[in-house]
Amino acid sequence: MTRTPTTRSAPDARARPVAGTPDDLAVAVRGVSRRFGAVVALDDVRLDVHEGEVVGLLGPNGAGKSTLLSLVAGLRRPDAGTVRLWGEDPRTPGARVRLGSTPQETGLPEVLRVGEVVDLVAGHYPDPMPRGEVLERFGLVALERRQTGGLSGGQRRRLAVALALVGRPRLVLLDEPSTGLDVEGRHVLWDAVRTYAAEGATVLLTSHYLEEVEALARRVVVIDSGRVLADDRLAAVRDLVTLRRLVLALPDGTDGAVLADLPGVHAVRPPGGEEGPRWTLLAADADAAVRGLVRAEVPFSGLEVRGASLEEAFLALTGAATPAPPPSTGPTTGGTAR
Repeated sequence: MTRTPTTRSAPDARARPVAGTPDDLAVAVRGVSRRFGAVVALDDVRLDVHEGEVVGLLGPNGAGKSTLLSLVAGLRRPDAGTVRLWGEDPRTPGARVRLGSTPQETGLPEVLRVGEVVDLVAGHYPDPMPRGEVLERFGLVALERRQTGGLSGGQRRRLAVALALVGRPRLVLLDEPSTGLDVEGRHVLWDAVRTYAAEGATVLLTSHYLEEVEALARRVVVIDSGRVLADDRLAAVRDLVTLRRLVLALPDGTDGAVLADLPGVHAVRPPGGEEGPRWTLLAADADAAVRGLVRAEVPFSGLEVRGASLEEAFLALTGAATPAPPPSTGPTTGGTAR
C-alpha cells in the first residue's frame, strides 16, 4: 500500500498567497538578502509557502532562483533576514528530515546500481518509501540493476528527482528538474511530482521550461535581479501583462508585412508552430489592432483574441523581450509591454 507524507490535503488555488506566521508555514522567507562579493543575488525577498502548495519560481539566468532554494535548503545562510521551515531553521535536523531536494547538478556513485543508490538514501530517513515504489513512480524499474555510471543523462536526472522523494519529505525543492530530459521522460517526471503533490506534499521548483511551471504549479513567483516581481496564480500573473494575443488567417499570397505596422502591435509571428497556418500578433491594445486591421482593409478571417501566455507574461515582467522585426525576417519569440 502506498503511504503518504504526513501533511494536510493540498489547498485550492488562492487568488493571492495568504499571510501566515512562520510557525504555520512550510516555508517562510522574511526580508532575505544575499550577496556574492559585489553581486546582489537576493534583495529583501519575502516568500510564504503554505503546506500543500506547488509554487514555481520563474526568472532568467542569474535572477536568484537557485540562491533562494539553497537558503531554503539550509545550504547557505542569508546575509540578512530569516528563512524558516515550519518555524525551524532549515539547518536543524528536525527541519532537514522533512526536506527533499534535487539541485541542478547531482553527483551519483557510478559503481552502485540504481536500486542500491535508492537503498543508500532511504537509510537516512525513519520511514522511507520502499525501493519498488520509488522506481515505479519514476519509470526506473527496468534500470534497477544498472550501475548509475551507465545511465543516460535523462535517466540520471529522473533518478536524482526520485531520490528527493525517498524519505517521504513534506517539502520538496526541485531546481530545474527536467534539465536534460526528452519529452517522454519529462512527462514521466511531471506525473510523479503531480502525484506526490496531490498526496499533500509541498513543492517549490525552479524551471526554465515555462511549460513545466504551467504543468505543475498553481502559483508562480517571478524573480529578476534578486527581487520578486510578481507572486500570484498562473492566470493572475498573465493578467499583469497588457499584451493580448490575436490569431488570424490571411488568404494565400497576402503580404503579412502590413501586420507589423498596426497600432499597438509589438510582435508578429508568421504561420507555423502551435497556430498552424494562422498569423499571431502580440498587441498591447487588441481593440486598436483590430480597428487597424479593418481600416487597412486587411482580408483577415477566423480572428481570435486571447490573453498572453505565461511565457509572454514572463518576458514582459522581466523586460527580457524586444519588439519583433518585420515578418519577412523570420518568427520571433515575444514582445515587450509598454
